[in-house]
Amino acid sequence: MTNLSQLSWLLVALPAAGALILLLGGRRTDRWGHLLGSATVLASFGIGLALLAEMLGRPDDDRAIHTHLFSWVPVGALHVDFGVLIDPLSICFVLLISGVGALIHIYSIGYMATDPDRRRFFAYLNLFVAAMLLLVVADNYLGLYVGWEGVGLASYLLIGFWYARPVAAAAGKKAFVSNRVGDIGLSLAMFAMFAGFGTLSFDGLFSAVGDAGPSGLTTAIGLLLLLGACAKSAQVPLQAWLFDAMEGPTPVSALIHAATMVTAGVYLIVRSGPVYDLSADARLAVVVVGALTLLFGAIIGCAKDDIKRALAASTVSQIGYMVLAAGLGPAGYAVAILHLLTHGFFKAGLFLGSGSVMHGMNDEQDMRRYGALRAFMPVTFVTFGLCYLAIIGVPPFAGYWSKDAIIEAALASGGTRGWILGAVTILGAGITAFYMTRVMLMTFGGERRWAADESEVSAERALQHPHESPRVMTWPMIVLAVGAVVSGAALTIGGRLEHWLEPVVTPVALEHPGGHETAHAIPAWLTGAVTLGIVLLGVALAYRMYGRRPIPVTAPTDVSPLTVAARQYLYGDAFNEEVFMRPGNRLAQALVDVDDRAVDGSVNAGAGLVAIASILVRRLQTGFVRSYALTMLAGTVLVVAVVLAVQL
Repeated sequence: MTNLSQLSWLLVALPAAGALILLLGGRRTDRWGHLLGSATVLASFGIGLALLAEMLGRPDDDRAIHTHLFSWVPVGALHVDFGVLIDPLSICFVLLISGVGALIHIYSIGYMATDPDRRRFFAYLNLFVAAMLLLVVADNYLGLYVGWEGVGLASYLLIGFWYARPVAAAAGKKAFVSNRVGDIGLSLAMFAMFAGFGTLSFDGLFSAVGDAGPSGLTTAIGLLLLLGACAKSAQVPLQAWLFDAMEGPTPVSALIHAATMVTAGVYLIVRSGPVYDLSADARLAVVVVGALTLLFGAIIGCAKDDIKRALAASTVSQIGYMVLAAGLGPAGYAVAILHLLTHGFFKAGLFLGSGSVMHGMNDEQDMRRYGALRAFMPVTFVTFGLCYLAIIGVPPFAGYWSKDAIIEAALASGGTRGWILGAVTILGAGITAFYMTRVMLMTFGGERRWAADESEVSAERALQHPHESPRVMTWPMIVLAVGAVVSGAALTIGGRLEHWLEPVVTPVALEHPGGHETAHAIPAWLTGAVTLGIVLLGVALAYRMYGRRPIPVTAPTDVSPLTVAARQYLYGDAFNEEVFMRPGNRLAQALVDVDDRAVDGSVNAGAGLVAIASILVRRLQTGFVRSYALTMLAGTVLVVAVVLAVQL
């Protein structure tokens, strides 16, 4: 093992040390804290690149770098070592997290320049990146769980960063509580692993489940892992927190929605592939969750006027694509990771672009008060536009390669199921094209709605006059836009990602969407043509509604029931309140009543009886010696009488 391999733990240690220094250093680090925070993540990215170079120099079947650090939990039958595992799957996440994370850190230098707590913000960003890196490089489920919980804590701190705002504080708590539900699933899955197979290590578990074969325990573990994934990746029914997470600073949205937290659930499912391979029921549950979520998020995105919430709905939908692909088993793992990687580029670019728009519009988030910004923010317009073309799947942009590959894998799953999943994924692509075109037209197209004419640009309105962001913000956007253009082809042509992941996941055909035929009767080129046609139809419909008609500054109220439902997030919050929150409150109140009346009541009744008895007994204590003497005499007479009666 080389010296570099032995230093792989620095991937996590560097950003963790940055967070510790900035949090403990306090105001003394204000002047340079943002630079330290950015430098630590850049250093982790550099180490990741060096590890990748070392892995490329090894044979295909010897690319895993396993570093044992120390014995962590040597307790009886439970023995867990703490180690770092750098393999073809984890290095993909390391480079995505640290690379995109570094760009977001640099962008935040400009975005948070006037915030008095910028140093604290960078400390939380470092903590988030460190926790996410630990999650993906741990060599066992317990280490993964520590990173999992660290990500939950950091997301709570970042979403509620502006805690003085009640809505931001509430959003942080909502994210924290929602993710605790998923954490219960992951915890129970770990208990089941140890109880059934006696190990928490990846290698030990996968070997044990392979020897045991399909079983109810394996299915239970798969379903519990899915519950954890639903929370972290905001999948139905635990998706509601992600929309409220928009209350945090925009760089937080980019970090959570593109490269870190929402991808954790996909990583968990793919990493646990040997478990799902042995349980058709667990895989089916994953597929159903992904299919429902991709439509759920897409429909919501069509009705949102807040630019960040529209992009949040997009994230929910795109992660649904990845989860659906992962649920297809060996045929879908690689394409799920492909879409995850391309999504990291174009979604981070979209969120940073939305932040740039807000930066130039005095923090205005309502797209109905935008319009014609292409002329005032050319760099933001071009970079945002390239990421838009990538997410809707226009060739040759990144989303074309990854999303079409998922559609083909869905159709290739065979039978009625294949037709249903194929229809769902194609329909989702069309809806994605509609709502993302809507975002583009409402933000950069049409007439300006932030000021009808120059006379309206008063001193107050002048603050909202749009302007391009500084270079420290635009350069990360440019880099991400380049990734949104080239990453799909770079990872797909020649089967690069497929061959790279072969040691970890079962190899699948991962070629150009039109380069091979799927397992059904429709040629792949025809599938791609139909998908592109649906995408163009979605673009045309959005242009007809928002490009050729004036857009009112206020949202119309005379809308369809579906639009009303989408504005209310398809009543996801209402469902959770009625099914979980209110019954939970009633149960809690009932338990409080039982505690008050039964538990406390019995204790209080006993105390009352003692008090009454003490009052009665106290009357015997008169304080007169003659009374005590008479009592003693009476007692003596009684004892003598009893003794005589017994003898007779």
